Amino acid sequence: MPSKFIIDRRTCLKGIGASLALPLLNTMGWAETSPGKQAKPPVRLGFMYMPHGVIMDQFWPKSPETFLTEPPPALEALRPVINQCLMVKGISGVSIKPFNGAPHALELSTWLTAKLPNADHRGQIDIGISADQVAANYVGEFTSLPSLELATMPQTHKENQEGLNEGYYSHCSFRSATQAMPAEIDPRSVLNRLFGKSDKPGTSTRRDPLDRSMLDLVISGARELRKKLPHDDQHKLDEYLDSVRTVERRIAAIEQRQKEAALETAGVSSSKRDTSDSPPIEIKIPEGDKRSEYMRVMCDLNVLAFQTDTTRVSTYIGSTPNGVTYPELGFRGEHHSYTHHQNQAEPMSKVAAIAAFNISQFAYMVKKMASLKEGNGTLLDNCIMMWGSGLEDGDKHSRDNLPFIIAGSGGGSLKTGRFISDVKGNQGDLLSTLLACMGVPLDRPIGIATKQIKEMTTNL
Repeated sequence: MPSKFIIDRRTCLKGIGASLALPLLNTMGWAETSPGKQAKPPVRLGFMYMPHGVIMDQFWPKSPETFLTEPPPALEALRPVINQCLMVKGISGVSIKPFNGAPHALELSTWLTAKLPNADHRGQIDIGISADQVAANYVGEFTSLPSLELATMPQTHKENQEGLNEGYYSHCSFRSATQAMPAEIDPRSVLNRLFGKSDKPGTSTRRDPLDRSMLDLVISGARELRKKLPHDDQHKLDEYLDSVRTVERRIAAIEQRQKEAALETAGVSSSKRDTSDSPPIEIKIPEGDKRSEYMRVMCDLNVLAFQTDTTRVSTYIGSTPNGVTYPELGFRGEHHSYTHHQNQAEPMSKVAAIAAFNISQFAYMVKKMASLKEGNGTLLDNCIMMWGSGLEDGDKHSRDNLPFIIAGSGGGSLKTGRFISDVKGNQGDLLSTLLACMGVPLDRPIGIATKQIKEMTTNL
């Protein structure tokens, strides 16, 4: 028998100085659901970025017929959810003329704007609003955070290709033509925002020693609520709270290793470890030996933000084109240097490994979304998650076939489990299509868009 206990979608668990949003429970309705109508989960839109392109024969499927059974090497980590993915070949990026000498300044900044900067104002930010912020303007009123911007690296790259503003190298989100959106790089700061503790975006927040005790207070407050919930909702609440604790513990572990490694470097014994043990690895977020650990914590925070409806729009800049290394993969050269491989096997293999690594972090996130029940399906069913790059080939800086992967059906608006090998369209067309699938009305094209790509959708 259905429970008569109904709670508002915006209900939070609260402690002293902190609050925690809840996942969708059967006894809830969404903020915008009209009385008397069945609650339907909203569509979330997320973007995850890697610079410098891919090795094409390692990334693109052999054929539409073999996509599900023989995914390309770069997509191996997505095999368990490949039927919930969509790939489309033939999407061109923005031509960068008259900025031919600025391929890296423009690969990220044009990725979600599909538009070039204003050539008459090169030294300042002057570009179009990005697709994520178009979505945030439409759905942001329903959530506590209109959008969530994450990054692995500080947005501080200093270079002036073609005299362009330095902000173009490391930003993909633009609230307006002249305002770039800074991204959070500190997992603790992101966790604090999800707990209702506001910090300035893009800055590192000093760890608050009360965070864990406040978390305990918040979670202990769930006991009374749990008693009123049906069995399925009790199970869902338990799973969610376990996830929150796990993420917090992992963030704390990273922070503790950073602290111990810094002390060891200074010659101070920082723990009770045996003297024969190796010293702790210094996790230099975001340039540490375990980049995957840091990235997966950020991916988990993105999942939590979507699961709790704290936001419905996110971007995650996995890395930027400014000297990123991947010691975790067994080599220490810079990603950018390897991309100028001139078709030599060794550097090409490293570029392929870097792409597979980044896609595996994306796969980690979408597989977790696929494991979380929501409404009549899963969280992933109600998401559109796009991984991609602003270049096709880092060696030639080409943009004719931008690499991207879409996971999730957007509430049934996208037809997944397919590779469409011969689409004709551009980056603006792609972004306009994804916004339409989210239900965002457009009063103007996104950048260079001229149409929506109907081959991707089920009912546009």
